[in-house]
Amino acid sequence: MNEFINCWKKYATFSGRARRKEYWLFVLFNAIAYFAAGFLDGLLGLPFVLALVYALAAILPSFAVCVRRLHDTNRSGWWILICLVPFIGGIWLLVLMLLDSTPGANQYGENPKGV
Repeated sequence: MNEFINCWKKYATFSGRARRKEYWLFVLFNAIAYFAAGFLDGLLGLPFVLALVYALAAILPSFAVCVRRLHDTNRSGWWILICLVPFIGGIWLLVLMLLDSTPGANQYGENPKGV
């Protein structure tokens, strides 16, 4: 839960590095929050207003943590654009998000694992 809050504190911080744990916990809690907002929309009879508001609020921190995760694997944040390649791009970005951290310091900062 601390990693999720940490990502919201770094709302638009595109520098530095993010561990796999930080990234995937953020993705998990974001998905839960989005579905909860959609469920509330259904209960209140709203046409996905809360879910849309949450999705718009979460888009910038989602990009920021994704860029920091790419930095952790010693790649530029511009690699996020690989998902625009049809069929294979999203799969390749998923693979990059699953890779382990670069040991030690790299050009984007110290290893957040402390190793």
